[in-house]
Amino acid sequence: PVGTSGWVEHDPLEVLHRCKECIDGAVAEFRGVGHGDGHVIRALGVTNQRETLVVWDRETGQPLVNAIVWLDTRTRETTDRLRGSVDEALVRQRTGLPISTYFTGVKLRWLLDHNEDVRRALHQGSAICGTIDSWIVWNLTGGVHVTDVTNAGRTMLMNVKTCSWDEQMLEMLDIPRSCLPEIRSSSEVYGFVKGTELDGVPLAGILGDQQSALVGQSCFDIGDAKCTYGTGCFLIVNTGTQLVYSNHGLLTTPAYQLGKDQPVVYSLEGSIAVAGAAISWLKENLGLIQEPSDMESLASSVPDSGGVVFVPAFSGLFAPRWRQDARGTIVGMTLSTTKAHLCRSVLESIAFQVCDILQATELDISHPLHQLRADGGAAVNNLLMQLQSDLLGIPVHCPVVLETTALGVAFAAGLAVKLFQEVDQLRSHWKLDRGFIPSIPIQKREEMLRLWERAVTRSLGWVDDEPRNDQEDEQG
Repeated sequence: PVGTSGWVEHDPLEVLHRCKECIDGAVAEFRGVGHGDGHVIRALGVTNQRETLVVWDRETGQPLVNAIVWLDTRTRETTDRLRGSVDEALVRQRTGLPISTYFTGVKLRWLLDHNEDVRRALHQGSAICGTIDSWIVWNLTGGVHVTDVTNAGRTMLMNVKTCSWDEQMLEMLDIPRSCLPEIRSSSEVYGFVKGTELDGVPLAGILGDQQSALVGQSCFDIGDAKCTYGTGCFLIVNTGTQLVYSNHGLLTTPAYQLGKDQPVVYSLEGSIAVAGAAISWLKENLGLIQEPSDMESLASSVPDSGGVVFVPAFSGLFAPRWRQDARGTIVGMTLSTTKAHLCRSVLESIAFQVCDILQATELDISHPLHQLRADGGAAVNNLLMQLQSDLLGIPVHCPVVLETTALGVAFAAGLAVKLFQEVDQLRSHWKLDRGFIPSIPIQKREEMLRLWERAVTRSLGWVDDEPRNDQEDEQG
């Protein structure tokens, strides 16, 4: 909204409309390629951007306000107040998360404080709320109000050990439990679809987008790691059924629960705010490239970045540094610097940031990772993937199906309706498309990482008018 700094909103009705449009369009294409009646489709799953909050009327189904999106920062004062009144270490212990503007519970607290209609409706029981998955499922099933452990785990309201709503957190934030959805596993039949071309089909899978990509990448063993390269980057490492609390700026969060009788599997997650967004910045703001696909050829036209290092801290640095006072910085330019060097430095910046998260992960789990599985739109860039392997010093593998987020929740829905009998059966569906192995000497890698650290140091301290907390505004 105009004049409301830090606000980011979605129209929930438009989200729902686009979702139904997508379902009907996909079924039409399915029929168009000779698969006959769309009802041979066995199940439907929902994967979604996590943490975004929707509040709607229990009877009419109409949203009370626009959805508050995951990266909205209007709740800064709310989080500052919480930090001053509660023990943040206790919050981390109970939820696996820090106090941050990012998480849904803080957004809900802000609405209760600032919107009288919402406050009255939630306390009277005439309104309910949830993350985007809850909103979509409620509408597609005719009123089933549920979420799964991966989405509930990003609200700062769920006890990460029991995977149930935490009474102490609800009391701390003064949120009525009655307005929240029921927490279920990521793979079970929640209800049946109504109002689309898939009427009567079981809705049988729910996964937050990054966890869904983890499942789609068949990362089912402890230490398996995937990174999704999109507008930002999200790296998740499977830590098994044991909780691992991070001491290095990462989030402890459920990875999946593939069946109501199955155990919850946990993960450590780190996020990067600006990855593919930096490529868009080169195109839209600077005009250095015509299309994102131009990046690879232009950056490949020079052997290195010519000493240029780019730190894309446009909105601060996220995991594992959490420096809100950082800002975008380019260092090392000379009169010989060309746009090719700048483009290469942007690709390197993405790979450098992933290195930071992977190093933090290895410290938390006390052993090195041996490979990284990559997906997302930017993973089509072969130079980026090679740079990533070079800087990590481990292989990077890209699957045939890069849209692993959709694939993961399809796996979850398929398990629920016995299309797949067990998790191990899913592994055979992962196929390698491209593999990258380290190609530079260790000394060169270490030199590049040292330059990155020097550049990051120079990006810090540019915003002095706001109090800094090293772990404020964690994203993931």
